[in-house]
Amino acid sequence: MKIRATARAPASVGNVAVGFDILGHTIAGPFDEVSVQRVNSPGVRIVSIRGADRPLPQSATENTSGAALLSLCDTLNLAYGFEITIDKGIPYGSGLGGSAASAVAALVAANELLDTPLPREQLYPHALTGEAVASGSRHGDNVAPMLLGGLVLATAETLLRLPVPDWLYAVVVHPHHVLETRRAREVLATFYPLSRCVEQTAHLSLLLVGCFRGDPELLRSGLLDVLVEPRRAALIPGFARVKSAALDAGALGASISGAGPSVFAWCQDATTAASVKAAMGQAFAEHGLDSEGWISPVTGPRAEVLVCAS
Repeated sequence: MKIRATARAPASVGNVAVGFDILGHTIAGPFDEVSVQRVNSPGVRIVSIRGADRPLPQSATENTSGAALLSLCDTLNLAYGFEITIDKGIPYGSGLGGSAASAVAALVAANELLDTPLPREQLYPHALTGEAVASGSRHGDNVAPMLLGGLVLATAETLLRLPVPDWLYAVVVHPHHVLETRRAREVLATFYPLSRCVEQTAHLSLLLVGCFRGDPELLRSGLLDVLVEPRRAALIPGFARVKSAALDAGALGASISGAGPSVFAWCQDATTAASVKAAMGQAFAEHGLDSEGWISPVTGPRAEVLVCAS
C-alpha cells in the first residue's frame, strides 16, 4: 500500500482575457509542491507550510489543499485520512493560480494513495471546493488546466482540453505587488450592459476558433477583454503601459493574468516572446516595480506526481 506521495502543480493564466472563470492555461514556470501522507485516522491535517512570504491558514477547512482533500474524503467516505506538507513556489496574490496549485497538487498526490485512484476529471469538483476557500467562488479556470495541462475550457461540471498551435507562446510577467483575488472580484460586482457581454462573447468565440484553426489573426482579434480588464486595470500599477509595451513588441494580445497583478501576452513565436518579455519588464520598472517573468508554450504542463512510496 502506498502511504506517501509528492506532487507538483504549475502556475496558470486564468481567464485568458476573454474567458472569465472558464478559460485558462498552465505555464512552465513557478509551481507549488505538496506532500501527502496517508494516515489511519480519518480527517485532514496540515503539518506545515514552507516557502510562503506571509502566514497562510493551517486549518484544513480554511486552506485550499485541506478543503480539497476534505471534500475528497467526504465524497469517498474514506476510513482513513491525510497529512499535508505544502511547499509554496507561486507568489501570493500574483494572479498565477497559487491557491489553485496547492489544492490540485494535494489532490493529485492523495489520489495516488487511494486504493483505487480516480481519473483526473473526477478530481475536478474537489479542486473547485478547494479553490473556493481562497476566492469565494467555484471557478475552474485555474484548477482545470492544472489537472489536464495546456489550454482548458472549464464549466461548472466539465473540463475540456483545447487544441493550441505549437508555435504559440505565452509571456507572463509578475510585478512585485500583491493583489488579492477577493478584492479584484469586488470591482466586477456592478451591472454590465448586454451589448458589452455580446461583444465579449464574440471575442471569446474568435479566440477559440483561432486556436482550432491555428490562425494568429483570429487570436489577435479575440484577445480583447471588454468586461473585466477595464475595471481591474486601475488595480495594477502601470498596467496600460505594460500592455502597450507588449503589443508594440509584437504580441498578438495582452491582458491581466487571473485576478492580477501579473500580466500575460500571447506571441507567435519564441523569439517574439523574448522581446515582449523584456519590454513588459521595462514598462513595470518605469513605474517603480521590480518584476520577474517567464516564457512558456501555451501547451503548458499539468500537475504530476514526483515521488510515491510505500
